[in-house]
Amino acid sequence: MEYAFIGIVATVLLASIASIWTTSIKTTRRISLENLFVLIQWYITMMLGFGLIYMVLQMNGHHVFTPSANRTANECFSILQDSLYLSGMTLLSVGYGDVTPKGIGRWIAIIEALLGYIMPAVLVARTMLDWDER
Repeated sequence: MEYAFIGIVATVLLASIASIWTTSIKTTRRISLENLFVLIQWYITMMLGFGLIYMVLQMNGHHVFTPSANRTANECFSILQDSLYLSGMTLLSVGYGDVTPKGIGRWIAIIEALLGYIMPAVLVARTMLDWDER
């Protein structure tokens, strides 16, 4: 069951990335706040999606990351918190090292970091393609 959930999350993530190529071209402005909001939406979607993948795998005994030292009484909330933190640090920076991926989590983190670096370039490429089509 957990692998079906991971498949659904991965599909949503891929659809979110592919959505940039299906958005309509705006003829009124060359640069808009809409592009900024699309980029922020992508980052939030990616962070939540990868965080859920880490959480599901961790809760099912795959040990994809080393949890933080400060655990709360609610184990599920601690895993969710660590998963989202790991996802955010991997997507937006190189991380701090307090929650680190291990095992298959390293490969997931590599994919997430790669997407984090590629997304702004894709947005710039899409903007340039829109300019060329005008």
